[in-house]
Amino acid sequence: MEKRRSKRIPVHLHLEISSLFNQDNGLVTIANTPIEVINISRTGIGFITESMLPTGFYFNACLQFNSEDSKLYCVVKILRSEFAGGNSTIYGCEFVGIAPVFSYIFDQLEEEYEGE
Repeated sequence: MEKRRSKRIPVHLHLEISSLFNQDNGLVTIANTPIEVINISRTGIGFITESMLPTGFYFNACLQFNSEDSKLYCVVKILRSEFAGGNSTIYGCEFVGIAPVFSYIFDQLEEEYEGE
């Protein structure tokens, strides 16, 4: 049974993380970690990477969608991780710093996904 607050939409976006931080002012600097975002919802993202990232840490993200106008700047918190095979790990994250005005981006994504 699905217990998520928002519907996940499969996407293929790329991110890079250069540092992670936590609420205790801890900072972890990492070499630009390539990330493939595999799904997104109004409340968070799922991604896969070969890097080991600590749960409970945050990072700044810029997600760029279909057009140059559809950029979403946000703060993301890593909630969970799951081994995906090989050297890869899947991470589940939530948006913790995102303005409600960006809800139109998710409206567009949901319309496109349901139209397929």
